[in-house]
Amino acid sequence: MNEAKRMFGTAPVVTLTGVGGVGKTRLAIHVAAEVQRAFRDGVWMVELATLEDPKLLAQTLLSALHVQNRSSRPPVEVLVDHVRDKQMLVVLDNCEHLLEECAVLTTTLVRSAPELRILATSREALGIAGERVLAVPTLSLPDSEDPQPQAWTRGEAVQLFAERASAVLPGFEVTETNRTMVEGICRRLDGLPLAIELAAVRLRALSPEQLLDRLENRFQLLTTGPRATLPRQRTLRALVDWSHGLCTEPEQLLWARASVFTGGLDLEAAEAVCSGDGIAREQVLDLVTGLVDKSLLVREDSPTGMRYRMLETIREYGREQLLASGQEATLRRRHRDHYRDLAAQARAEAFGPDQLEWFARLRIEHANLRQALDYCFAAPEEAETGLSMATDLVQHWKTGDYLREGRDRLDQGLAAITEPSELRGRALVVNAWLANTQADVVTAESMVRQAREVGEQLGLEAVLAYAALYSGTIAMYRGDSESAVALYEEAVSRHRTTGDPMGLTRALVRLCLARALLGDVSSAVAAGEECVAICEAHGDRWVRAYAMTVLGVPLWLQGDAEHATALERESLRFQHSIDDVLGSRFNIAVLAWIAAGQGQHRRAATLLGIVRSLERTVHIVPFRYRQFLRRHEECESCVREALGKPAFEAAVKRGAGLSYDEKIFFALGESDSANEPAGEETSWSPLTRREAEIARLVAQGMSNKEIAVALVIAQRTAEGHVEHILNKLGYNSRTQIALWAKERDTPGHDEGPTGQR
Repeated sequence: MNEAKRMFGTAPVVTLTGVGGVGKTRLAIHVAAEVQRAFRDGVWMVELATLEDPKLLAQTLLSALHVQNRSSRPPVEVLVDHVRDKQMLVVLDNCEHLLEECAVLTTTLVRSAPELRILATSREALGIAGERVLAVPTLSLPDSEDPQPQAWTRGEAVQLFAERASAVLPGFEVTETNRTMVEGICRRLDGLPLAIELAAVRLRALSPEQLLDRLENRFQLLTTGPRATLPRQRTLRALVDWSHGLCTEPEQLLWARASVFTGGLDLEAAEAVCSGDGIAREQVLDLVTGLVDKSLLVREDSPTGMRYRMLETIREYGREQLLASGQEATLRRRHRDHYRDLAAQARAEAFGPDQLEWFARLRIEHANLRQALDYCFAAPEEAETGLSMATDLVQHWKTGDYLREGRDRLDQGLAAITEPSELRGRALVVNAWLANTQADVVTAESMVRQAREVGEQLGLEAVLAYAALYSGTIAMYRGDSESAVALYEEAVSRHRTTGDPMGLTRALVRLCLARALLGDVSSAVAAGEECVAICEAHGDRWVRAYAMTVLGVPLWLQGDAEHATALERESLRFQHSIDDVLGSRFNIAVLAWIAAGQGQHRRAATLLGIVRSLERTVHIVPFRYRQFLRRHEECESCVREALGKPAFEAAVKRGAGLSYDEKIFFALGESDSANEPAGEETSWSPLTRREAEIARLVAQGMSNKEIAVALVIAQRTAEGHVEHILNKLGYNSRTQIALWAKERDTPGHDEGPTGQR
């Protein structure tokens, strides 16, 4: 760890190399945790083990860095722009199967970003200029010639074995009686951490002596293996062979079948894909439990429930067994069928109370969805299924930062399925929506035109409804508000006919905004209120948030700034909770208009600075509706004139310089961090007034919940403030905050933030 940290002082890229199972990932995680405070913009983990398509490497980094690419620009360009001025550490884990691509991308990034550091793990060095390589050794073994008492317990390998053994066999310890066997096990396994952990689990059924004997037999069986293979790899192979032999036949079968999943699986998926042909569906739970007990499946909690994953070494072994069984093609098709059905169910339930759960579930399953689509588009006869699945995943492409990937999949399917059909019409309007989101208006217009032709030819009312909706959006981009309103009204009418509440609410959202920007305020309010009511009736929260956003505009124009502000802030809280930066930016822009209209020019300027910085975060063209942009520019001009250029630019800079959470707290009126006068220094610096107030409450022993009640703020907001205080002061506990705050409230200290001594 110390050597890895030292290397970052002389090189932008450090690569941890070593055999599989040696602990490269675990070491990288610990190093990252040790150095995280040295990186202003954080430490980011990018897991590459499940990524099989090299072309998606840059997009995978964007997703891991939480960068929303809403443009049609190549992901590499967006990634370079994002990291250019960042001081951050990026951990690239498991690079060996993407070595050339990782080398090229890493070189590009570190050349463009002088304060970026990359920590890579790979079985082979990247081989690039500026790289420092640290070979991760296996764990040390005890010195058998050391005469000191209990010297046998000093080796790292023995310590790890003892820890893992005591976890499965309470009371186990290395003694004079068993030390020879334990040391022998660790030596036979070459001190390889993964092998030691897998071996220790077997003490549930075997004594250390029996375990050592079995390992000896396995090594003898492996002597005919390729001599070019590293001994440690042969040892691990022997151990996994042996672990496989200790499983029951149904467990072996499930192990092989579960290897078809990428990025983990849940019980439902295991039952759907792995059952049949020797495994009854009701057996799957017990078999999964057996593999978890044997440390062959790792159990993990997730936002959507319990999931299971395999270490890559274990998964690769299972894939070999699956291939040898002749069942790979059958299992891959079952896997595809399960995720095809999952996508269809997600589309059916995309508007309603389970909407957010579906968003989260599809994000977690992205690697499996990607694999299922790969299966579809690998064979011409499966292309129709692939296009259907890609179309059903529209909400996933839109909300999960996969716009470019979604468009590529739809383009692939549309190129294969060219005959007019309902599927082609649906796919065209979905692809048009994604293109619209990326401001690719020309492509969107072409697709909408084709969709309308298909809809008219086949009499598809639903396709015509969405074609009208997106035609209206294109008209808004062109600045033709009158045509847009007419098209939105057509879309509303058609969606009422088809009984599609999601399509209807989308049309009403756009109709509300278009009417408001044209000055038809009362009609705009009516459309917005109807939209909110429909969303509430169906339990939908996401579209409701956008409806409240646009409804705030005509309410403000009517002079009801208080109601408009309340709607924008309620919407913003929700958008922030699901990390929808695009929606948050929209809310904050409207809040800036309201603040300017109320004469709160400094606050408005700060909000405008926040909007500018969020535009860079989501990498899209600034507001594209010409009428919306015109009003935004009028707001900027008004505020600049009221404050004067220096004060305006200073406030804008302060807003842009806040952390993401601070931006949201300020817009919600729950933080005054952006209102601190420049240059103000007190004994409470660098805390803001609100943070100093919260530090005092921490010193009084209050919990985050109690602080939230005392200050009438959300508990999440209180938690965010406490985290900011810890980061600013360089602390890691509330006790340290309390001592620091009490010291500053001691008589004789400099004036505190409230003017009291």
